[in-house]
Amino acid sequence: MLDYLILLLGLAGLVVAGDFLVRGAVGLAERFGIPPLIIGLTIVALGTSAPELVVSIQAAFDGVADIAVGNVVGSNIANVLLVLGVPALIAAIPCDQQGLKRSTFFMLGVSVLFIALAFSGTLVLWHGAVLLAALVVFLYGSYRTAVATGDTGDAELETIDGVEGVPHSLWAALGFLAIGVIGLPFAADATVDSATAIARTLGVPEVVIGLTIIAIGTSLPELVTTVVAALKGQSDVGVGNVIGSNIFNILFILGTTAVITPIPIAEQIVRFDIWVMLGASLLLLPFILAKRSIGRVAGIGFLVAYALYLGVLVAHALH
Repeated sequence: MLDYLILLLGLAGLVVAGDFLVRGAVGLAERFGIPPLIIGLTIVALGTSAPELVVSIQAAFDGVADIAVGNVVGSNIANVLLVLGVPALIAAIPCDQQGLKRSTFFMLGVSVLFIALAFSGTLVLWHGAVLLAALVVFLYGSYRTAVATGDTGDAELETIDGVEGVPHSLWAALGFLAIGVIGLPFAADATVDSATAIARTLGVPEVVIGLTIIAIGTSLPELVTTVVAALKGQSDVGVGNVIGSNIFNILFILGTTAVITPIPIAEQIVRFDIWVMLGASLLLLPFILAKRSIGRVAGIGFLVAYALYLGVLVAHALH
């Protein structure tokens, strides 16, 4: 029971520390006069991926790379089927935003790139460099698109990507930043250690824990954001946030981790889970191409598909 408690506290710590990190970084950027557009594309986007990043790096260094890769693949699956499935039950999620088609094809391209690299068996330094280079291309393309369409992010910093409670004084921003920077490694260490212990106690592979408990835990902030947005009648932010999160999970998290240390890819992930990830991403394509909203029926379908996926994982682990 202690391991389960530590895991829950670790996941909660990741969410809280990650939130402090983002708000502190945004507050600091505001103090130095950095434009909101740049803050949204870089600090907020990279900062919200920080919990998954530190978990993946910690897991790789601890010799349980299955958790690192499982976290990313599982999060990408959960982002589509769970994070979009639940709010779709509350309110239809529009898929007609400008630039969404381009981002979706980029996400699919990134997924295929990762699948190709995964067949090598281990992600190494040059793989990480390729993924990070693709991230730079994505950020630059997003910047050019935003400027070309006049969407330069002139809104208040408080509203960027749902970031609220941004500290405006220098010392408060530094304090928030310090809490995030110090808290994230501690929370990641607790999460990885307890997850590994639970996997060994239950006799299931670490990769299953990474694909399920940790993946869902690190996707909770996105789930809460999309549900709150749906309740407020602002469901249109959902698909864009999920696509952006999936792109960053592969390019930023796996890219950075692979540059720091090699990441072995479990055979189960290559044989099964990466294809589920690609399939989940492809489910979005008809809605985005037709500019059709993801309604309640589709939301139920997404959740049923996710439940079936989890069922297959558990059945396979207990076999």
